[in-house]
Amino acid sequence: MTTASTTVESEASTTARWGYLAIGVICMVMIANLQYGWTLFVNPINKAHGWSIASIQFAFAIFIALETWLTPIEGWIVDVLGPKHGPKIMVAFGGIMAGAGWVINAYAASLAMLYFGAVVLGIGGGAVYATCVGMAVKWFPDRRGLAVGLTAAGYGAGAALTVIPIRYVIDTYDYNTAFLWFGIVQGAVVFVMAWLLRGPEVNEMSGAPASKVTQSARSFSPKEVLMSPVFWLLYIMFVMVSASGLMATAQVAPIAADFKVGNEIVFWGATTLTAALIIDNIANGTARPLFGWISDNIGREATMAIAFGLGGISYWLFFELGTAPWAFVLFAALIFLTWGEIFSLFPSTCTDTFGPKFATVNLSLLYTAKGTSAFLVPVANLIKGATGSWHMVFVVTALMNFVVVALALFVLKPMRTRGMAKG
Repeated sequence: MTTASTTVESEASTTARWGYLAIGVICMVMIANLQYGWTLFVNPINKAHGWSIASIQFAFAIFIALETWLTPIEGWIVDVLGPKHGPKIMVAFGGIMAGAGWVINAYAASLAMLYFGAVVLGIGGGAVYATCVGMAVKWFPDRRGLAVGLTAAGYGAGAALTVIPIRYVIDTYDYNTAFLWFGIVQGAVVFVMAWLLRGPEVNEMSGAPASKVTQSARSFSPKEVLMSPVFWLLYIMFVMVSASGLMATAQVAPIAADFKVGNEIVFWGATTLTAALIIDNIANGTARPLFGWISDNIGREATMAIAFGLGGISYWLFFELGTAPWAFVLFAALIFLTWGEIFSLFPSTCTDTFGPKFATVNLSLLYTAKGTSAFLVPVANLIKGATGSWHMVFVVTALMNFVVVALALFVLKPMRTRGMAKG
């Protein structure tokens, strides 16, 4: 009787998990333009206050740092509160903070206030992001790459829905109004959706189909993870790829201006910058479930090699040909297509290696690499200022991607194979 009851419960959970995944995706969509819509505000803020681009971009670095570096604490709280209450409380809190951060930005009359808004935004964005990704890896042990990819796609592609509305509000009213309106709406939606979330109970997913990739037979505690060489190798690889992608994310509008293509019409009346931002976000979001699904079938490291190898080529082509409007749109999209998958490949690899029990905390520890990489974003401006062009920036980012390909195939793969063989 107990066995039959457990089987029915597992089958029900296997069906219901798609609903919880959908809720997580919606929450991620609502916080997406905290990061991917930021580039639309940089030049208007610069024009309104006369602050340097580098000083404005420091707010972006603060946001990314706190969005990532505090997630281990937020993930730990989720796991301690348990699957029933943890996700609800943390995501609701994140919705409040994310909305409040944009409201603060709307009224920021000094760099100090802009930086404070970035702090609040970082705390809120990280709370939502870490919780939703943590729920995805726990609910889908059999399709971890795809589930995390779909969740992360909400964050990567969600901003595409608001590029045109935000630009319209900025052009018609001002950037302050855009911060205010979108902050209130997005924060409210996340807060409401939070109360529909929950995580799986212990052994609830025992009826899920078997995974095609090798997974750890036990769950490692956060302390054990921090002592593992595999974790730190993943961390370094994450930093290298994330830094190159964040540079493109934050600088696409200034680069378009420097290439003198931003306001050129490319198709259907859309300017190069508008078309690029929409297509970039779609490509970024598409990459996450696409490469996550591929990695579920051919393995994590092989997929990393394909994605990051293409990424290195994309950076090079973007610089060489990006002064033509069509090429700017095309190769910027390829950069985002081959960068966004880090947010499905690395979480999946981490949970495969270290187990699901402490997944939210362990994923959050790895996710702090994104915060570390954020402080390289203003360095791109400094390099450009020192050399007079973006050439050296794109050379460095391309090389970083090729180095990560080598690390994935010749260092990470054998290390993980040996580690999981030992149990």
